[in-house]
Amino acid sequence: MLTTGLLIGFALLLVVEGVGPLMFPNRWSRLLRRMSAQSPELLRQIGLVMVSAGLLLLWLILRQKG
Repeated sequence: MLTTGLLIGFALLLVVEGVGPLMFPNRWSRLLRRMSAQSPELLRQIGLVMVSAGLLLLWLILRQKG
């Protein structure tokens, strides 16, 4: 069951991540150029916020289930 859930989550991640380059390739390219120009510290902070938001959302979902 856990393996299936992880595979579903990974599949959804690929779908969501693929929408930007598929629908808006020029904007996606500009965004990647701007992101790569940022300092490593800022990128790390952005990553921390994203991971924290994902873990919080996962915790909320699993709490509702149990």
